[in-house]
Amino acid sequence: MATTSDIRNGLCIKYNNDIYKVIEFLHVKPGKGPAFVRTKLKSVTNGKVVDNTFPAGRKIEDIRVETHKFQYLYNEGDTYHFMNEKDYSQIQLQKNTLDTPQLMKEGEIVTIIINSEDEMPLSVDMPASVVLEVTHTEPGVKGNTATNATKPATVESGATVNVPLFINEGDKIKVETTKGTYQERIKE
Repeated sequence: MATTSDIRNGLCIKYNNDIYKVIEFLHVKPGKGPAFVRTKLKSVTNGKVVDNTFPAGRKIEDIRVETHKFQYLYNEGDTYHFMNEKDYSQIQLQKNTLDTPQLMKEGEIVTIIINSEDEMPLSVDMPASVVLEVTHTEPGVKGNTATNATKPATVESGATVNVPLFINEGDKIKVETTKGTYQERIKE
């Protein structure tokens, strides 16, 4: 049993007869009244995100988990296939258990959180950023750089990312996986 002081991003807890992963939290100590913890929880079974507030000191039931490195192989519709790097066993996960499936490219190494009790995969953690090649974007209009202008670009994984006007097709860019935003162009 854990308490609200143990809440952190990525913690898996049992709540309302379901397993949730903490994706955001904030400890709040108002000037008047008791402290509380405001959380954003994502269900690992159906992908639904809920907001919840726990009073400070409340007991929460945490789930014992193990983390393993897996390589993303391919997807068939909403089913994504991964291979364990150590024993080469393969598992399949549904799209709703993944945080940002549109930013995964084949061969990407991800961390899969597995419930220790029943060996069920709970969620997939992407690296903080990924390097993707731009496959399609409109050419930037010269002289349109007075402000922080951006344009949409399609990357090799199929996702659309807003990029600065100087990015062209074939450029490799670094994308932050939590927000799906452009970070920088990678020089080769």
